[in-house]
This record gives sequence, C-alpha cells and structure tokens, in this order.
Amino acid sequence: MTAAVTLPEQRWSDALSLLTDVADATLVCHVAPDGDALGSMLALARVLRARGVDVTCTWGDERWTVPAPYLWLPDIDTVVPPSRVPAAPSLLVVLDTASRDRLGVLGPVADAAGALLVIDHHAHNSGLAGVQLIDPSAAATAVVVEELVRRLVDTIDTDTATLLYVGLVTDTGSFQHSVTTPAVHAVAGRLLAAGVRPDVVAQQLWGSRPYGFARVLGAALSRLVLDPEAVGGRGLVWTWTTTDDLAAAGLGLDEIEPVIEAVRATREADVAAVFKQDVDGSFRVSTRSRGATDVGAVCAGLGGGGHRLAAGFTSYDDVETTAATLVAALSAAPTL
Repeated sequence: MTAAVTLPEQRWSDALSLLTDVADATLVCHVAPDGDALGSMLALARVLRARGVDVTCTWGDERWTVPAPYLWLPDIDTVVPPSRVPAAPSLLVVLDTASRDRLGVLGPVADAAGALLVIDHHAHNSGLAGVQLIDPSAAATAVVVEELVRRLVDTIDTDTATLLYVGLVTDTGSFQHSVTTPAVHAVAGRLLAAGVRPDVVAQQLWGSRPYGFARVLGAALSRLVLDPEAVGGRGLVWTWTTTDDLAAAGLGLDEIEPVIEAVRATREADVAAVFKQDVDGSFRVSTRSRGATDVGAVCAGLGGGGHRLAAGFTSYDDVETTAATLVAALSAAPTL
C-alpha cells in the first residue's frame, strides 16, 4: 500500500529538530480558514502544548473572526487575533498555506521569524523559506500533520484525533475525491481508533445549517447561470450572493460556503463557481471541478489558490467582470 505521505526522511528529521526543543511556537494557517487549516493547526498545537511548548494559534484576516461553522472544534477557544502574534517569533509553523499572500496581514511575520516550518499539501504551493513538509500527493495537510504527530508522540487523545479527522474529511470531500486511497482510509482508521465519532463530526460539518442558509441558497440558485460552451466545451455553472442576502439571513460569509456544493451538482458543467460579495464590495470566489479541469491552477493565476478540484480567489470587480475574467482564465485551464 502506498504511504499516505511521501517525504524524504531528512525533511522529517529537520522538522523534528525544530519542534523537539522549542520553548514557544506560533502556529498560523491561511486566511478564511477551512476545516483542514484549522484542524491541522489546532491538532499540532495540542500535541506541542502537551510537551510543554507555549503555543499561539491564529490566521491573518484583516477582519479577524472565528468561522461560525467551526466554533465547535476542540480548543477553538485558544485561537487569538493576529494582533497578538509576536512580530518576530522564534519559531513560526505555517500550515495549509500555499503562498505568502495567503498569510494575509501575517506575511511580514514569516519574513521575521527566527525559524520557519511549512506544512502543506497544495500542488501549487509557491514555497516559503525554512523547513518544508510539503507533499502534493497527500490528501490533506492533516495527513502530513498526522504523520508528524506520530513521530512526536506514541499516542494521541480523542480531541487531537477529532481535529485531524476534520481536516481529513474536509479536504477529501468526505472521502469522495480521487485522493482517497487505501492509505487515506488507514489514516482515518487510526483516528477512529483514537476515539473519533464520525457521526458527530458529520452532523457538525454537514448536517446542521441555520435557517437563514436556506434563504441564501434559494437566492443563489435563482441567479444560476449555465454556460455550456465555457471551459473548452466542458461547461461552467455560476452564481453569486450579495451582502443584502447575508444581512437578510443574519449570516456571515463563512456560513454560506456550502452553497458551492449545491451548485457543483449541475451535471452539464465540469466547473462550478459562486461569487460571494463581501462588505467591502469584493467577491470571494469559490470554484469546484467535477474532475476534468484544474481549478487550482486557474485560481492561482488569478491571485488565489487551492487544490486541483477545489480552489478560490478574490475579485475586486463587479459580478459581470468577475465572470468574464473567470471564463477567460478557464479557457486555458489545464485538463486532468
């Protein structure tokens, strides 16, 4: 069976050297963090704290807030605003972040840190300095962290396993994506053996939505546009939400991310996109591919990033211009 993570032993040795004798560490993930970013960061933080390390966890959004869908995560109450991060930490661990830009306001901290450890699995990672545990073949950053944790400690507790499991199921689409291999299921098996309740995690991640979400979803679906000739004839389906939609529903942007999952089910289009208007007028664009288009490369070219089948970027144009920009970029998109 192919290993879940394939990295040279020297990389692991270098990472362990940074973590073994450290007194304090700052852990950061990408802006607008998802389950893999948060789960990976908080899981490693738990392990380091148990070893006596003074750990600070955050991410670099300018309008920093804890994403509502993840308020239930173990240790989520330990995260702090980026303003409380040391300007030059002795060790900075960057997790699930494909570029310096995705660090947001914390970009300068990466430049000033005494030592830097990057843990990631994005194929389009542009690279930061320091020790790099970057494996594009890994199904999630949580998979890389799980291997690192197993090299640090003999056993993990249920909360740590739950955090890693959240990262794993988030980035594998609940084991629906092609990255799901026997080795990935072996990782899941180890986490379940540590006490993870998959039914509880599934209910929290996908089985519970506020009433307002249905209203926003309805508004988004009413605007749905299908362009079957886009993406080289493979098709694009897209829609948008407005700040008025969110205000009427009493929701924040982080609570409507699942809208893309309903849009992506359109069988006539290989690529789906949702443009979510932010309070500053910009649009956070989420894209998904059904399997024939590398949207990660497209979004990276537009200043964002992500994975081959799930990625995003930010547009400061209006809806029509954003759509035209995306269509043009998709016309040259790499096929899978």
